[in-house]
Amino acid sequence: MNRLANEKSPYLLQHKNNPVDWYPWGPEAFDKARREDKPIFLSIGYSTCHWCHVMEHESFEDAEVAALLNRAFVNIKVDREERPDIDHIYMTVCQMMTGSGGWPLTIVMTPDQKPFFAGTYFPKDERYGRAGMLQLVPRLEDVWKTERAKVLESADQILEFVVTNTRPRAGEALGEDVIKSSLAQLKSSFDNRHAGFGSAPKFPSPHNLMFLLRCWRRFKDGPSLDMVERTLQAMRAGGMYDQLGFGFHRYSVDRMWLVPHFEKMLYDQALLALAYLETFQATGKDDYGSTAREIFEYVLRDMKSPEGGLYSAEDADSEGVEGKFYVWDHDELKRVLTDAEFKLVSSLFNVHPEGNFNEMGEPSPHNILHLSGTFRENAARLGYKDEGVLREEWEKARQKLFAIRARRVHPHKDDKVLTDWNGLMIAALAKGAQVLDDESGRYVKGARDAFEFVITRMSAPGGRGRLYHRFRDGEAAIEANADDYAFMMWAAVELYHATFESRYLKHALTFAEILLEDFWDRGEGGLYFTPPRGEALIVRKKEIYDGAVPSGNAVAMWNFLRLAKLTGRAELEERANEIGKIFSSDVRSAPTAHNMMLLGLDFGLGPAIEVVVA
Repeated sequence: MNRLANEKSPYLLQHKNNPVDWYPWGPEAFDKARREDKPIFLSIGYSTCHWCHVMEHESFEDAEVAALLNRAFVNIKVDREERPDIDHIYMTVCQMMTGSGGWPLTIVMTPDQKPFFAGTYFPKDERYGRAGMLQLVPRLEDVWKTERAKVLESADQILEFVVTNTRPRAGEALGEDVIKSSLAQLKSSFDNRHAGFGSAPKFPSPHNLMFLLRCWRRFKDGPSLDMVERTLQAMRAGGMYDQLGFGFHRYSVDRMWLVPHFEKMLYDQALLALAYLETFQATGKDDYGSTAREIFEYVLRDMKSPEGGLYSAEDADSEGVEGKFYVWDHDELKRVLTDAEFKLVSSLFNVHPEGNFNEMGEPSPHNILHLSGTFRENAARLGYKDEGVLREEWEKARQKLFAIRARRVHPHKDDKVLTDWNGLMIAALAKGAQVLDDESGRYVKGARDAFEFVITRMSAPGGRGRLYHRFRDGEAAIEANADDYAFMMWAAVELYHATFESRYLKHALTFAEILLEDFWDRGEGGLYFTPPRGEALIVRKKEIYDGAVPSGNAVAMWNFLRLAKLTGRAELEERANEIGKIFSSDVRSAPTAHNMMLLGLDFGLGPAIEVVVA
């Protein structure tokens, strides 16, 4: 058992029995590296990551690989969800050095944290042109010993490049032209056959869909709404959606939304629920509202702690196999269902004796339940005069299959509570309470409970509204970052709109004040990701790019504007406008990568006004 045994992170605890002499990130590891004159082997991942599991089983559990790592390096494991500040820096390094990124993230760096090698997954042995750990580690060890001057020079150059290229590029204030530019780029990348954007793999990117809804409203642009609807329908029908237990998997590995990467993340549920809710508001079509209800059912059933906080994720794997919990064999379905039920399920969800997808290019006997089109279209295809009858029959079969599936070995649940991801889900639940029929008050209660959990159980010493980032196993720890406060501000604004209780507005203003006091760059403007009292890392970054979750600066900009309208606090509007200016050149150079900021810009510009010339 190594030093990870005393950690709280489920990801770090997964590695506590590795023969690799892992250290958590901290001064003990860096002091050892300096004392023994060794580089650092930094491995970053998260507990529900399939390829992180693969690399652990192939390499980190292997005695031969572990012996090489222990001899050559001081080895550090980091949970990217616990320490997004570390992950952001070194993922940027990896993308700059290799042109791509992902997890597990592999970095080799000097004892003073300067990187000189980056990559992602490495197998034990070299294959398919990818270096193996048995070849890579001795090579890096030799370079450190024999070419130290070159290594240190390279590390300095990489750091300088990262610092230079992560500084915001200010420019003129953003206007409607950049919204049009992003819209044009999204239209050009739209997949007209399968919906979504680009090719495989396909990510949900719900903030892009929320942006398109605003383009539809601003420009009265029908194609914008069409792209949103087709994408939401395709995702809901496909294998990326859990047709039995509800909720969305992480992404689709193919263009057709059929084969998912099976992990389920809290932030995806939150952002997708918001996209479906807004589309329900725009169209009045209950298919979108019902999908949001199903997402909430999944989250409140499976992801809510007894105390009210919301868990982070569920794994892709069970019993060591990705997706095993979710897929069905044809004969199994035939065995557990009545003839009528089996006929319905197999025809509705594309079940075949030979399976309905390939695994790694090989035939598979398994079936991923997925629809071809909407329920309305399937009712017509299967000869139902009333769509409601089809839904009722499916619901009976669904509950039966759900109960059977519940007896399987469940995927691992990452039960840590993260402030930022809870903020997103609270915002979604509160929005659901506003938009949907919530007569039972279940959605607003779920939002309230999670909000109270964060502000009480995750409150930092000294009060004044400051928070910790992570809670698990009775312990709150790690100073909150800008995303934590920005997303909790969003949550508080939505809870205020759902309840009209002034205390939520006060909380929102408190979070805004903390952002401006602790994170605002008083020289150049914009919000740093890390607090001033936090650990000194090699770069203090300002995040603006929208990844799987939108950037804290973008969410802060939008909600500063919303709070300014609600409270008359003009300084919040001024800070929002400054955020737009400090990042304007970055946004203009890649507008589709910054659509959450453009969503805030749209709010700030106000409704489009038609001028009629007589």
